[in-house]
Amino acid sequence: QEQFVESGGGLVQPGGSLRLSCVVSGNTANISAIGWYRQAPGKQREVVAVVSNGGITRYADSVKGRFTISRDNAQNMVWLQMDSLKPEDTAVYFCNSLLRVGLGNARWGQGTQVTVSS
Repeated sequence: QEQFVESGGGLVQPGGSLRLSCVVSGNTANISAIGWYRQAPGKQREVVAVVSNGGITRYADSVKGRFTISRDNAQNMVWLQMDSLKPEDTAVYFCNSLLRVGLGNARWGQGTQVTVSS
């Protein structure tokens, strides 16, 4: 099974930007869709952005127009560019296979903490 390792989080002021990276061990070309997810304290994990193998993207309404997901199968990498960050974006961010998450057999990495605060 593929493994996902996230990085790039940190503390940023409201309105700031961060770029998250996800390294996938294994061949990302074999993964049909990869998503970025986040989990805030006391809340369930939610999907924020998805990119298909062909580069088609979808976003949660809460991040539409502010976040951009991209992937490079040759590098086995997925990124999440986050702009105009808000305090409510504070969460631990994870990446994973959309299919495995849906099937309930996804293995989760440690994620990367994003904190938006002044």
